[in-house]
Amino acid sequence: MNNSKNDDLNNSKNEENALWSIVGYLLSGLLIWGGIGWGVDQWLDTSYFLLIGLLLGAGASIYLVWLRFGRD
Repeated sequence: MNNSKNDDLNNSKNEENALWSIVGYLLSGLLIWGGIGWGVDQWLDTSYFLLIGLLLGAGASIYLVWLRFGRD
């Protein structure tokens, strides 16, 4: 009976860790690629590289999450 409680606790911790990893991937992709896009916009005096960077960061982050957690 006690073993079942430990297994449930371990599974809960693993799921919580996975959730934080996913959030970290998504935020870091948006911040890094959005920042690169913002820097290119400042450098070239344009206004669309920020959007491109955010979209690229979101897409790359979702792809990395799928690679790490979505495949069986």
